[in-house]
Amino acid sequence: MSYKAPLRDMLFDIKHLANIDAVAQMPGFEEAGFETAQAVLEECAKFNEGVLSPLNWEGDKNPSSFRSGVVATTPGFKEAYKQYAEGGWQGLQHPLDFGGQGLPKTIGAACREMLNSANMSFALCPLLSDGAIEALLTAGSGELKATYLKNLVSGQWTGTMNLTEPQAGSDLAMVRSRAEPQSDGSYKVFGTKIFITYGEHDMAENIVHLVLARVTGAPEGVKGISLFVVPKFMVNKDGSLGARNDVHCVSIEHKLGIRASPTAVLQYGDKGGAVGYIVGEENRGLEYMFIMMNSARYAVGMQGIAIAERAYQKAVQFAKDRIQSRPVDGSINASAPIIHHPDVKRMLMTMRAYTEGCRAMASSAAAAYDASHHHPDAAVRKQNQAFYEYMVPLVKGFSTEMSLEVTSLGVQVHGGMGFIEETGAAQYYRDAKILTIYEGTTAIQANDLVGRKTARDGGQTAKAIAQQIEATEGQLIAQGSVAAKAVAKRLKAARQAFIDVVNFVVGNAKASPNAVFAGSVPYLMLAGNLMAGWQMARSLLAAQEERLKGNEAAFMQAKIITAVFYADHLLSKAPGIRDSIVEGADSVTALALEAF
Repeated sequence: MSYKAPLRDMLFDIKHLANIDAVAQMPGFEEAGFETAQAVLEECAKFNEGVLSPLNWEGDKNPSSFRSGVVATTPGFKEAYKQYAEGGWQGLQHPLDFGGQGLPKTIGAACREMLNSANMSFALCPLLSDGAIEALLTAGSGELKATYLKNLVSGQWTGTMNLTEPQAGSDLAMVRSRAEPQSDGSYKVFGTKIFITYGEHDMAENIVHLVLARVTGAPEGVKGISLFVVPKFMVNKDGSLGARNDVHCVSIEHKLGIRASPTAVLQYGDKGGAVGYIVGEENRGLEYMFIMMNSARYAVGMQGIAIAERAYQKAVQFAKDRIQSRPVDGSINASAPIIHHPDVKRMLMTMRAYTEGCRAMASSAAAAYDASHHHPDAAVRKQNQAFYEYMVPLVKGFSTEMSLEVTSLGVQVHGGMGFIEETGAAQYYRDAKILTIYEGTTAIQANDLVGRKTARDGGQTAKAIAQQIEATEGQLIAQGSVAAKAVAKRLKAARQAFIDVVNFVVGNAKASPNAVFAGSVPYLMLAGNLMAGWQMARSLLAAQEERLKGNEAAFMQAKIITAVFYADHLLSKAPGIRDSIVEGADSVTALALEAF
């Protein structure tokens, strides 16, 4: 089936949860109110539904190919990318100074979701360019910005992120690629990088690689890593392209999913050294790379939401079309569409609630990002920065793990047909698996949540968020409806479970680190579930208010029902997860290694 962008739900979140009109009051965003958001999202939907979505299945059947050092993307991708760049979509939320549109992340995040729902393999190319742009904006010299940013923002060139090496996966202390200083201020870069998304392709005229390497004589470990810009083609002083640089693709991977996206092995310096230019200062490369990583981690969380939405839409359509068995309540005296069966409804509601909950969580986080950069009050910027940073591992970790469950349910709704590639449900399941792995596995996100986001500040940020959740509970009780009270009950229990876990993490991180990290991923899942459930509770309040005004009654009623389902069936898991973390650490680590 074709993809249909969930515009009403996206715009609901942008209006009621992210409060786009408040974002539009911040300096630089004056023209980015709700009407602008609606116009941009509607135009974005047309492009993704009409151009990119039809190429998604084709990309899975006919992925990128590699011959004699040349990568050819799926037929149609090159032409689609040209339309994408010409439409200004790459520069949507990048600065006006470099040719972007300067729109807030609150709008850009929704557009990124559509892009990934329509065609995740295609969307990976712009995703990496966004990260490269962010790194150069933050740490690049004036010369680097002048040379590279305009063409990256326009989409005329694309960007990559080069971290991983054959011996250095998540442990970047083991990076061996080296950089030798040259008399003109440039460097010669040597080494091998693997798993480089869109490291080579035919969609843009130049590729700007951001590469981690060690300058000759640098300290061992992460303290000796620097970051370099290494272009595929050298850039002349007048901005034109010059000679081919000494960086070459030697192979691309054959993958479980996202098959149309070329994942390259790149070799630097086989012919004397690839010319590179340092970003920022020597030995601070990991710090700068984390700018790209945080940008990419949020974006990967959006990919999880996107693929879940696509799987949900396909499952709903199948459930309405597939005739199988009589309903158990006897309401139809013949075989009926399977959407009449309670367990199919349970699966579809689970898919719907998870997707809407994570979308709401991500939208709220995007608004905090915008406030952290643009709000005129420094204290408000600081508060929103802390909130956003806490949310990033949740958006990435919880939303991607969620996508595995949702896409698996999508296959299950299809039954045996879901196991057949031609029906398409399996592609979403396969594509989703990488999301819990790249840009930091779920365990790495959980380590970040435990260490940097919870233990480091004594749980202050987490508890401050819990206070906001408690305020929402009060609003639900005051609203007084049966639905609101039911959600308030579940939200309170989940919040209390969350606080217990935060206290456990803070109290034991130093004294019993194995006990804490044994529950790190469950902590992430509990926290993500709570944050999504909180936003669904806020959605219920907004939907009830809109329904009283007579606005979109059917949509608002569906939003209320989905929020109650989330509370009853998903948020209700939190207390049990709390018990496994606080009381179950010993059984994780007790078994002797030789017994495995």
